[in-house]
Amino acid sequence: MSPDTTARASRTAGVAYAGAAYLLWGVLPLYFLLLAPTGPWEVVAWRVLLSFVFCLVLLTVTRGWRALGVIVRQPKLLGLTALAGVLIYANWQVFLIGTLTEHVVETSLGYFINPITTVLLGVFVLKERIRAAQWAAIGIAAVAVLVIVVVYGSFPWIALSLTASFGIYGLIKKQIGPAVDAVSGLTLESFWLIPIAVVQLIVVGTTPEGITMGQHGVWHAVLLSFAGVATAVPLLLFAAGTRRIDLTVIGMIQFITPIMQFLLGVFVLGEAMPPARWAGFVLVWIAITVFLVDLVVAGRRGRSAEKAELV
Repeated sequence: MSPDTTARASRTAGVAYAGAAYLLWGVLPLYFLLLAPTGPWEVVAWRVLLSFVFCLVLLTVTRGWRALGVIVRQPKLLGLTALAGVLIYANWQVFLIGTLTEHVVETSLGYFINPITTVLLGVFVLKERIRAAQWAAIGIAAVAVLVIVVVYGSFPWIALSLTASFGIYGLIKKQIGPAVDAVSGLTLESFWLIPIAVVQLIVVGTTPEGITMGQHGVWHAVLLSFAGVATAVPLLLFAAGTRRIDLTVIGMIQFITPIMQFLLGVFVLGEAMPPARWAGFVLVWIAITVFLVDLVVAGRRGRSAEKAELV
């Protein structure tokens, strides 16, 4: 097999992995809604604990314990995985609160804005320079948030919390880089969150509803027990995809998730979309269009420059 054929096959696999991850994230709200009457705090606790168990199984099957041992002996990497764990916990908790309180549309807004948040973090944290079109997209997105806050009269805290937590999580993962593989990273992130998950279950157990695991039939228990798999599989697919394709491609594929969540919220779950909210979303979509067009144009210019150098 020629190098070009191998590269194409790798890119195709990368698109498939990343696309599968974003499709799964897109339908996750439906899965979590099936877990009723389990509340968001209990769901996240089981999500942490069962993800950790699932990762231990994966480490055993893939013989990844040695790689994990290397990471554990590096305090800096341990600290970064702990910080990543706290951030992904915040993201999971806000996402569950939004999903289970009929705010799926607002969760989609957070993930629509996320790529622009990532660019801002690159500018202010990594001191990256961005193009004029990217600044324009950031400005339009900011106006969209103001429209939702002022005209619609509701501060989109769910959306902004999701985009901030996942954006900073991505920044931490970028700093960790290839030093931590996907399974080891998720194992450690889940490990650091075990005390929080245990405390949450204890607190939930003191409420009138109590812990729902095993209290609502076999089907409910089976569904809830898959919370770890539902958490880990998309993250592992995402990691496999990002290793094989450019971030530009990832940037375009990732909109699968918020589009699916938006459609679920509006057309399946019947969430309200008054004119002011539509106006905010339309502005966000305009910002995204500017952002994506800029990515495509910049990518073509880069490829043209490479070909010119080869000639």
